[in-house]
Amino acid sequence: MAARLMSAQAQVCRLGKHAASEATVVRQFHASCYTASKVALSKFDSDVYLPYEKLNKRLEVVRGRLNRPLTLSEKVLYSHLDDPANQDIVRGTSYLRLRPDRVAMQDATAQMALLQFISSGLKKVAVPSTVHCDHLIEAQIGGPKDLARAKDLNKEVYDFLASTCAKYGLGFWKPGSGIIHQIILENYAFPGLLMIGTDSHTPNGGGLGGLCIGVGGADAVDVMADIPWELKCPKVIGVNLTGKISGWTSPKDVILKVADILTVKGGTGAIIEYHGKGVDSISCTGMATICNMGAEIGATTSLFPFNQRMADYLKSTGRAGIASEAQKYQAKILSADKNCEYDELIEINLDTLEPHVNGPFTPDLGHPISKLGENSKKNGYPMDIRVGLIGSCTNSSYEDMGRCASIAKDAMSHGLKSKIPFNVTPGSEQIRATIERDGISEVFDKFGGTVLANACGPCIGQWDRKDVKKGDKNTIVTSYNRNFTGRNDVNPATHCFVTSPELVTALSIAGRLDFNPLTDELTGADGKKFKLKAPFGDELPAKGFDPGQDTYTAPPPSGENVKVAVDPKSTRLQLLEPFDKWNGQDLTDLTVLIKVKGKCTTDHISAAGPWLKYRGHLDNISNNMFIGATNYENNEMNNIKNQRNGSWGGVPDVARDYKANGIKWVAVGDENYGEGSSREHAALEPRHLGGRAIIVKSFARIHETNLKKQGLLPLTFANPADYDKIQPTSKISLLNLNSLAPGKPVDAEIKNGDKVEKIKLNHTLNDLQIGWFKAGSALNRMKELAQ
Repeated sequence: MAARLMSAQAQVCRLGKHAASEATVVRQFHASCYTASKVALSKFDSDVYLPYEKLNKRLEVVRGRLNRPLTLSEKVLYSHLDDPANQDIVRGTSYLRLRPDRVAMQDATAQMALLQFISSGLKKVAVPSTVHCDHLIEAQIGGPKDLARAKDLNKEVYDFLASTCAKYGLGFWKPGSGIIHQIILENYAFPGLLMIGTDSHTPNGGGLGGLCIGVGGADAVDVMADIPWELKCPKVIGVNLTGKISGWTSPKDVILKVADILTVKGGTGAIIEYHGKGVDSISCTGMATICNMGAEIGATTSLFPFNQRMADYLKSTGRAGIASEAQKYQAKILSADKNCEYDELIEINLDTLEPHVNGPFTPDLGHPISKLGENSKKNGYPMDIRVGLIGSCTNSSYEDMGRCASIAKDAMSHGLKSKIPFNVTPGSEQIRATIERDGISEVFDKFGGTVLANACGPCIGQWDRKDVKKGDKNTIVTSYNRNFTGRNDVNPATHCFVTSPELVTALSIAGRLDFNPLTDELTGADGKKFKLKAPFGDELPAKGFDPGQDTYTAPPPSGENVKVAVDPKSTRLQLLEPFDKWNGQDLTDLTVLIKVKGKCTTDHISAAGPWLKYRGHLDNISNNMFIGATNYENNEMNNIKNQRNGSWGGVPDVARDYKANGIKWVAVGDENYGEGSSREHAALEPRHLGGRAIIVKSFARIHETNLKKQGLLPLTFANPADYDKIQPTSKISLLNLNSLAPGKPVDAEIKNGDKVEKIKLNHTLNDLQIGWFKAGSALNRMKELAQ
């Protein structure tokens, strides 16, 4: 397999071919967890135990078959195989059937996932599962007032989620508890875990040595229904860290550099596996930061090997028993074998790694801090920074907050504060309570900061921003993970740069992009020049964590008598109707709804921000379909020509007109279509409004799977240049669908007037997924099999 040269810093390893020898084994019986260790998965799962012995037995079966050294990623993944004795295992090719240990869902995506679970007719979830209320809280004034407002505005949704969790056996984390990924790290993640979560930044748990993978809600339903979860066997990209992190360089700079090297699609279909001597210089929460933002390079997930930093974090969060058990399996399961081989290998020397600032408008446009000012002036970016924001699921640990507070105190000792609004988002109630007890929140207050609610807030567009008008060109700097156009404040002219929380703090003091705290001086209130000291902060709180308010609700022993009601008149919630089955005929003369130009993320397909309130109502949320995508025909957003009557209108309006008139349609896109969030609404909405296929140059992993789950055909041009053959007036026919088969291209015809051109379209559907298409959706197929 060909490998590409990554840079002067990077080397590439080739994956060799390994013969597999068959071993005679007894198939492992699937249970929630093997009970020999008697160490609970978490304090909330006291009757479910760590599965290490079971995982090790499964892994030994795979070892006997593959007969080669294994990467850490392979060990964790293959030890969760449903049928390790017979599963085909070829990296980048096979579809693995897996048994995850748990499921986690945030409130925006949980609504649709649970509505689908209700439709399945099942009585209780089969694996430990939780819902986390973090997405529906808008940043407006400050933490307590914003939380109270959100509880009032979203009462219907919160009540639905709480009652559904109680009825079907899920744990429920109330609004104000914190961001899903921080809660998982503090309570549920453990070395060797396989977890799926309905959020793209689920890989955060890799900081504790778990394979935590973002998925759509339909995948979560499979696992909660005790159906093996399917994943295309990932390739493994190794990142060898040498040297030691110090000074202004932070863990965030590792992933900012990796994003700069691999780009937003360079990790697609692969797990990023970090290793090397430099790993031990990074805290557990720092490793989580790196894994979290791996979503921005398209990676399936990211992972670190179990080490003492993880053990220390487990002990500090009340899980010493898990740390002790993990140490017993460190060599067998929780670290890579010597001489294992990676599909690609990147080398990063932490001694020479410079702090980075990435953006704007894409998280893979890297600027070393020494070049940021020069590059910004050259590209015409607004030099004055309007707002600085730290926190989010990527960077809201106790260590992050402490290091930023050290910078703020240094500045205040010279009479300076933040020149601009400075917003702080604690990752969890535990972090909020602990930084408040230890005086860190007071430092931020004196610095001019505002502590927001324990929620996602501005990172996902939940920000009632007042300081600029929509359309005003401006710059913000954040410690978030994603900076697509309009993501944070719905303003397409906002230039958002992502960086470490330390650099956000320093840049907020200077108020300009051309400030480099490593070399530049500031002028204190006394007129004297000074340089900011390098940040420092405790990795873990010396007094231990303060849990704060109790925000968790456990499900009752039985949910039989719990009522879950959805008001038919509700604008927020809507019970789902099954999608129509394929009629067995070719899809002919499909109308092109929109030909998308350039980047098309899930934010472009199904915007967040103010639309989050409709995530449980498919028909209402569909009014945002493709409103952020650029129309190839006129370079405008949300303005397309209705090919039926010649009028111009918004994309959802035209799609509704087509649906009402029985016109089936396709959407056409560019490279890495559907990158970004895991939101399955970006697949549900096109299906709901009459779409039949999405044809693009390439897909992002999660979105491609979501399209398959909802019965849409995700197709890619065999020749990417064929994208140019499709016009807004084209008619597209997908032929010979009765012979649709894995690996066999789809025959297509493009009609432009009297001219007909034949092209080939590729797909990655396997036999199971073709069954979803024929049934109309994966949920339909599940019901067919149940009957």
